[in-house]
Amino acid sequence: MLGGGVAVAQDAPAASSTTAEASSPAIRQRLTEQGVRIETMRAQIDALQHQLAQQEADYKALRHAVGMDELARTRGGNIAAGGSMATALPMPSAELAPDQQTTAAAPSGPVGQAPPQNSRPPEVAPIFQQPGVLTPRHKLVIEPAYQFGYSTADRVALVGYTIIPAILIGLIDVRQVRDTTQTAILTARYGLTNRLELEVRVPYVDTRNDTVSRAVLTGSAEDNVFSSSGRGLGDIEATARYQINNGGADSAYYIGWFRFKSRTGTDPFEVTTDCVTRCVQNLTGTGLPLRQPTGTGFYTLQPGVTWLFPSDPVVFFGNLSYLYNVERHDVYEHILLAGTQYLGTVKMGNEADMSIGMGMALNDKASLSIGYDQTFIGTTYESGQKLPGSTKVWLGSLLIGGSYRFNEKRTLNFTLGVGVTRDTPDATVTVRMPMTY
Repeated sequence: MLGGGVAVAQDAPAASSTTAEASSPAIRQRLTEQGVRIETMRAQIDALQHQLAQQEADYKALRHAVGMDELARTRGGNIAAGGSMATALPMPSAELAPDQQTTAAAPSGPVGQAPPQNSRPPEVAPIFQQPGVLTPRHKLVIEPAYQFGYSTADRVALVGYTIIPAILIGLIDVRQVRDTTQTAILTARYGLTNRLELEVRVPYVDTRNDTVSRAVLTGSAEDNVFSSSGRGLGDIEATARYQINNGGADSAYYIGWFRFKSRTGTDPFEVTTDCVTRCVQNLTGTGLPLRQPTGTGFYTLQPGVTWLFPSDPVVFFGNLSYLYNVERHDVYEHILLAGTQYLGTVKMGNEADMSIGMGMALNDKASLSIGYDQTFIGTTYESGQKLPGSTKVWLGSLLIGGSYRFNEKRTLNFTLGVGVTRDTPDATVTVRMPMTY
């Protein structure tokens, strides 16, 4: 029995060695697999780090493209918290694990001030002569324009006296007057600041007047036509405009302006009036000019204010102005075959103008405007006396306009004016193309 026990004791170490030798390959296999997984994970981490570096480079390039670096330098509130490279937007941190970068929170501190509110009035299709949106600082706008105007008027002149309302002893003169005016205009506007601009306007005028008349009770059954025309430089104008306040949504913008008009065009006192073609017997001439003037003949001062009121989806706008005609002294009139006639001091009637309209954008390029313009013209005085035949005149025009923006520097504007009072031109068409440099 003792021998058997010894035999058993001797067999036990041999069995244990056999078991260890059998398990060693399995451990080595597991260690090899763990090493492979570690290498795989290390390769994935390297790939993620490379991807993160590429994303950071793309992020910095995008910030530079949209100007965020300049904005971050302008905002000084974040520099103390984040250093000289602090920005208004959160950036991924390379120290965070890949699974933590997606949950990184934005900075809890202030991220800077909000962008300044746009202080420029909204763009609308211009239908009045005075624009409401000023030229930006150090920008130049060149605006060629073409304007066509046509008007007709019928007049019956009774020269004589009446015994009773049904009997006239004298001359009945029936006339129809047709005026056609074409004007080429070159306008230049320059923005001294974002609130102040200067404008110079140079017109070239081509006008024609046709008068068809028949003197009744003179034995003539034919219509007489008297035509005259004129072309040349018109009256050059200069205007200064200043934006008074910062408007906004449901808050009006106000632009004050002052216009000065010169006398560079041919004025009515420089042309010769007719006293041969239209004279009847020993009556004085009709005073129709042999050549049409291209200017008004008076220096003009005109202060005014333009307002714009945004009320989504439309913009309301309008003008208020007062035009003062500077009186002229020692004025002479030239009459054919009669020489020069002294008129003395001539004071042209002043004008008060009021206009109102509304504009609406149809899309990001096209807009439409409609408005009404009302002008009151006072009487004219000669040597302190009211000029015979001069009366107060009301001029009213219905205006419809459209605008189409080709790009940021080119815009086409179209305006149609229709006269609603007898003394207003029947139709006025204006085409303008402002170009920004």
